[in-house]
Amino acid sequence: MLSQIDWSRPWYDAVRPAFARLGLDGEAFIDAFNRNAEALALRNHRGLPLRFVPQAALPEGTAYEEFIGATGNVPTRDNLHDFFNGLVWQTFPLIKRQLNALQAAQIAQAGIGKSRGAARDAATIFDENAALLVVRAGEPGRTLVDALRAHDWLAALFEKRAMYGPDVQVWLFGHALMEKLVAPRKAITAHTRVIVAGDDYFALGHDAQRAWIDAQVAAQLADQALHTSGFTPLPMLGVPGWWPGQDRDFYLDTTVFRPKRKHDSTN
Repeated sequence: MLSQIDWSRPWYDAVRPAFARLGLDGEAFIDAFNRNAEALALRNHRGLPLRFVPQAALPEGTAYEEFIGATGNVPTRDNLHDFFNGLVWQTFPLIKRQLNALQAAQIAQAGIGKSRGAARDAATIFDENAALLVVRAGEPGRTLVDALRAHDWLAALFEKRAMYGPDVQVWLFGHALMEKLVAPRKAITAHTRVIVAGDDYFALGHDAQRAWIDAQVAAQLADQALHTSGFTPLPMLGVPGWWPGQDRDFYLDTTVFRPKRKHDSTN
C-alpha cells in the first residue's frame, strides 16, 4: 500500500519528515505512529495522550471526532487515507487538536444529525482538503493573493511563478488531498487558507517554519470562526514547479482553471 506513494513529489514536503521519523521496516504503521506520538508528547485538547487505535475501538453510534476529544484515541484503518491522517497529526499537531476541539464542541452543542452545520462543514473541509498558502507580507504578496481569489490563474500562477519558493509556499494539510495526489490528476483542487508571514519566517529552516505555521494557524482557529467562504480554490498541479509543462496554455485549460462566476461571492 505505502509503496504507491512517490515521496519525491513536492506536495509531500510537509509530511515527509514525519514519514522519515517512523523508520518503518515491516512494522505496522499504527505501532510506529504510537511510538512517535509518545516521543512527541502529542495530546488532544483535553490534555489526554494521543494514541492511534484500530477502527474497531470506535463504539457504534459515537462520532469519530467526539471519540478523539473524549479519549485521545484516533481510530485508524489500514489504508492510505488514515495513514496520511496520522502523518498530519505528527506534523501539525496544534492545528489538528484545535480542529478536533471545534468539532467536538459542535457535536456536544448540536448532537449528530443529518447535517453537520456550517462550522463542522468548514472544519471537515479544512481537515480533509486544505492547503496552507504562506505569503510574504507586502504588496507583491497581496497582489498575488488577490489574483488567486479572482481566479486570474495566469497572473497568480504563471506570471508570478518566480515568487513561489522565495516569497510564497504551499504546505499541504488535508489528508484526503494527499491521498488523492498519490495518483495525480490535473483537476485535483485544494481548499486553500492564506497565511501572511514576515521576513523572519522566510529566514527559518523547514522544521521551524512548520512549527510556526502550526502555532499560528491553531491560534487563529481558536480566536476566529471558521467559514467555508474563507477558502480559496487552488488546482494542485498548477502550483509552479509541481508539474511539467506549465506553459501559458497549461493555465488556459478552463476545465481545471475555471473563471470566477460573477454571482459567486465566496473565495
